[in-house]
Amino acid sequence: MSLTQPKSPAPAGIFRAALLAVGCLLAVSCKAAEAPEPASGADLGCGPQVCAEGAALRDAYAGPVEAWPAVETTNDTPFEEMALLDRPLAAEATPMARLGEALFFDPILSASGQIACASCHHPDLAFTDGIRSSVGHDRQQGRRNAPTLLDKADQPVFMWDGAAMSLEHQAMMPISNPIEMAETQAALIETLNTDPDYAKRFQQVTGEDTVAMADVTAALAAYERTLTRRTKFDLFLEGDRDRFTDQELFGLHLYRTKARCMTCHSGSRLTDDEFHNIGLTYYGRKYEDFGRYALTEEPDAVGEFKTPSLRHVRRTGPYMHNGLFPSLRGIVNLYNAGGARPRPRPGMENDPLFPETSELLPKLNLTSDERDALVAYLETL
Repeated sequence: MSLTQPKSPAPAGIFRAALLAVGCLLAVSCKAAEAPEPASGADLGCGPQVCAEGAALRDAYAGPVEAWPAVETTNDTPFEEMALLDRPLAAEATPMARLGEALFFDPILSASGQIACASCHHPDLAFTDGIRSSVGHDRQQGRRNAPTLLDKADQPVFMWDGAAMSLEHQAMMPISNPIEMAETQAALIETLNTDPDYAKRFQQVTGEDTVAMADVTAALAAYERTLTRRTKFDLFLEGDRDRFTDQELFGLHLYRTKARCMTCHSGSRLTDDEFHNIGLTYYGRKYEDFGRYALTEEPDAVGEFKTPSLRHVRRTGPYMHNGLFPSLRGIVNLYNAGGARPRPRPGMENDPLFPETSELLPKLNLTSDERDALVAYLETL
């Protein structure tokens, strides 16, 4: 069936019912996956340096976070200390969230009747899709990687370039994007108002006789704010200090000190919610993406992308705005080298838009053991 085929009652209804059934199963598997991982056994890949230094750090990290060794950031950049997330209630807590959950798994939101929010934000993949960049309407492939929707309740801006200022705004954008769900607001609202089940459910939640686009995005956002999973790092922060292996503990220490990670990845959500250029603009090449410049048209914004939260990073690859990095070790290697440092090609020497990599990325000179330890820690997040 072509993705551009008009909606028809029988095939579309069958497809919708199937995807909704899958959605119910996914929701169950999602809840099951929320159980934290068991405590680790022996350190994997724990070299002599890691075992010795990790074990020696036990006392330093035994107490409350405020008593941990001091954080080091590049250029003494201000940071927020690590903290537990203030996580919201479960999806079952509000009728609006339950309505949003139904919409999230329903392809009724798309022009083809075949694409749901869950198509690119799969519960079993930490609400990502596990590919470089998502495939949408008529098999079109976008330029950017689908980020996780976990732990977004308190996030101030959304999208890699900061184009959405709230979860409600973000929820509307893929619906109307011609290469994602490709549905017009007018057509969607007509469809929902003529669907007996949704018309009744919206009336019960909003008290209004008709469905409005603001109701749709409010419901989706309400559900998305409930999406959360506890991790090994959460258990460690809660006081189970034996949860980390020596290697992971050494990695945590490196994250806070020599690796300078908290320059940009700090606080309870492990992000500064700012925009930085780490050298991956691919200026003048195949994967060129101007990032935030497309919104601000400020030359300094070329190649700037939002600092992603590192929460759940073990399960949200491939990485970066374009999904071109398949592994966390590759990410660590990039930062160890001081980010990417592209040079102007002939004819670009005086180009005012040629991007400059952030000064917040010095070479780190981490050893191989240290990089392994840093990856091991990142996988606890």
